[in-house]
Amino acid sequence: MNTVLIAIAPQDKLKLTDQHVSNISSQLNQPKPANWLSDGEACEVEFTAGESDDLLSLENKIHFKLDNIPIDLAILPNQNRKKKLLVADMDSTMIGQECLDELADIAGVGDKVKQITARAMAGELDFEAALTERMKLLAGMPVEIITRTISERITLTPGAVELVQTMKANGAYCGLISGGFSNFTSYIARLCGFDEEQANSFEVKDGKLTGNPVPPILGKKAKLRAIAQMTMMNALSFADTMAVGDGANDIAMLQRANIGVALHGKPIVRESARVRIDHCDLTSLLFLQGYKRSEFVTTTSKGVEITTSRD
Repeated sequence: MNTVLIAIAPQDKLKLTDQHVSNISSQLNQPKPANWLSDGEACEVEFTAGESDDLLSLENKIHFKLDNIPIDLAILPNQNRKKKLLVADMDSTMIGQECLDELADIAGVGDKVKQITARAMAGELDFEAALTERMKLLAGMPVEIITRTISERITLTPGAVELVQTMKANGAYCGLISGGFSNFTSYIARLCGFDEEQANSFEVKDGKLTGNPVPPILGKKAKLRAIAQMTMMNALSFADTMAVGDGANDIAMLQRANIGVALHGKPIVRESARVRIDHCDLTSLLFLQGYKRSEFVTTTSKGVEITTSRD
């Protein structure tokens, strides 16, 4: 089987060296010369893998060979790597925060909400029930608190815009699917350039949050349904899909995608996803597809230079 190993180093921590690549290649069957996707940052090594080979064990063996330094590794088939559909979670994936936690913090109930969020994202609580419980703590808050949260607290994950803009420039359709709220997804979708966004909605009366979501609640089943719908509507197959997320409600979506990526995921998600990115940013998803950094789109559709991917 024609297979490729991709190695990516977080530039704020270390550089990927020829020695690292040599150590990696020594563990592979019939490796070809390394192809550098970004000097000192990312490379790929094509090799031959048998149908019965345990690729997860191989990946763990290479991590051990590298003394468990913080390098992200992924082993993938070397065909059809550039995907035509990206489906992304928002909170702690495309952005660095959990929106509801930040909203609650400004409202003065942050600690209570964060505890519930952490348990829900770890898979310890039913997502829908946890969402409803957290929202009740926000009842009576003025709707303006949402705008304040966006302006004061929400930041893009490094590489977010480059990921979306590069894939779109190469013909991909990009969807933002969140168990969070449309006030936030609409802002992030515009900022990154997503083609579509789906999320929950706050119920508002007399300019205040009622503490209730507008049904139906978008959870893990809705995320799985969304990736199926977007695949069908764009006349694609699941072989053309990539998904990224970090929480328990993303697992079904990640497992359905051809390449499902746990980005700095919770333990239950890291164990479930085909690919784990534990150290690097969202540009890793471009390296996984075989893009070189020189191919990244570094300006938005409006010609604004992207400056979020590197320090």
